[in-house]
Amino acid sequence: MAPRRPRSAGALPKTARPGRVGKPKLVERPATQPAEPDELYAALDLGTNSCRMLIARPQGSQFQVVDSFSKAVQLGQGLETYGRLSRSSMARTVQALQICRRKIDTHGVKRMRLVATEACRRAKNARDFMRYVRRETGLPLEIIAPEEEARLAVISCASLVSPKSEQVLVVDIGGGSTELVWIDLEDVPPGDRARAIMRLSEGFNQPEGPIPAARVVDWISVPLGVATLKDQFADVEDDAARFALMSWFFEEKLADFAPYASGSPQEGFQIIGTSGTVTTVAACHLGLKRYDRNRVDGMMMTSAQIDAVIRTFLQLGPAGRRADPRIGRDRHTLIMSGAAILQALMRVWPTDQMSVADRGLREGLLYAQMAGDGMLEEME
Repeated sequence: MAPRRPRSAGALPKTARPGRVGKPKLVERPATQPAEPDELYAALDLGTNSCRMLIARPQGSQFQVVDSFSKAVQLGQGLETYGRLSRSSMARTVQALQICRRKIDTHGVKRMRLVATEACRRAKNARDFMRYVRRETGLPLEIIAPEEEARLAVISCASLVSPKSEQVLVVDIGGGSTELVWIDLEDVPPGDRARAIMRLSEGFNQPEGPIPAARVVDWISVPLGVATLKDQFADVEDDAARFALMSWFFEEKLADFAPYASGSPQEGFQIIGTSGTVTTVAACHLGLKRYDRNRVDGMMMTSAQIDAVIRTFLQLGPAGRRADPRIGRDRHTLIMSGAAILQALMRVWPTDQMSVADRGLREGLLYAQMAGDGMLEEME
């Protein structure tokens, strides 16, 4: 018998709303009006577990981060059970978005892209939530489709693609879903590969042009991320058994992914992993007492190194992971479901290493906006 849904689940909070900042309204600049050279851009990613934002300015072929925000809001808490966003999760999220709004106002940001992903795609009351967000914060939040989420993750990793790579698999492990995109670069000259990948921001099927586009062999959005996969197996008490079941369950979801069915090459093949799971595993491998993005972003990890870290997590157990500062308070309950996804990926494709990317949807949003405005120099 399915559990009864509490009356308050999914209802919009009617209590006093602290920090309401619905005015003045944000005005999105028309696309025809050119950007100024020193103009700031904002990118916000509202996922199933976290709300994260970057404010940055263009700098050469990259960008310089001016301000940032990250908060575990657990927007998707209870979504697997009830199919709706709960009252408490919506309230937590709006409080975080109000902070983002204040940062946007403080920096005078006018060019922005603020998106929501899997939790809002799936929730029955997503429209009510979006109206609530607009009323309380004035932010132009939009729900994007899985394909666009996958494209943005891919272009954020363009500069990490090796000149020797002819086949690239980009994996973005989120809170509510995992996106995988298989790219064929065999016909693209090594010097044009970053630009060829950037062209995918316009769509996965690009026409011929002066700059060749990377060919997308296949892509998939698996509706399982660190939060939703954990919820699927919450009733399994044994820690090791739960981890094994999660890993095999995720692998089953890849059966229709074309590269999975046909196998993958050893030579010229690169996996790029982007997510909090991947960067946490990398930081634990390095033994970092304090996270250092400069050491993590772009590093390589072998399958043996990844397995060693995961074995350490299993040996720690739930209590040990909770107390381990390398994992962090916001991630200790989710790290094993993320590790289960990561282990499945490394088991499926015959490669012994993964490129670690501390970047993802927010960075892709910034690149796409700045490139669309002609504010970035061409990537080499």
